[in-house]
Amino acid sequence: MISVTKIFRFEMGHAIDEYDGMCKYIHGHSYVLHVTVGAIEKNESHLPPPGFVIDFKDLKRIVNEKIIQRLDHALVLSEQYLKKHAYNSGDGQNLITWPYEPSAENILFFIRHELQDSLSNNYHLIRLRLWETSDSFAEWENKQQ
Repeated sequence: MISVTKIFRFEMGHAIDEYDGMCKYIHGHSYVLHVTVGAIEKNESHLPPPGFVIDFKDLKRIVNEKIIQRLDHALVLSEQYLKKHAYNSGDGQNLITWPYEPSAENILFFIRHELQDSLSNNYHLIRLRLWETSDSFAEWENKQQ
């Protein structure tokens, strides 16, 4: 199978409720997201014209619309966290509330869910890798290829 990967960057804040460490406090990361998409085409010798798995500009548009524009410079907190901790977000423009903790792993589940429905029948999501720091990442991989 042939695949392509596009890399995206975004800034996001979060806190992990009931974590026994510094991540229980609101803090942020400069995330790096790798999105890998594969061709559904069964021909292993070439891809039909124009010869792309997906046009990189189309993948960029989809990921920017569904993920980056929503998460970049946002603060993501769980409902549980907000019940326990007073937080005044002003007008609330950048606060996103999730029913689960915004760990790197759960952020990947969110991204997978948002992207899967946006891809056409010609290609599918193979792998997502989310770097939270320069030496730590979480990864989701489609094992049903």
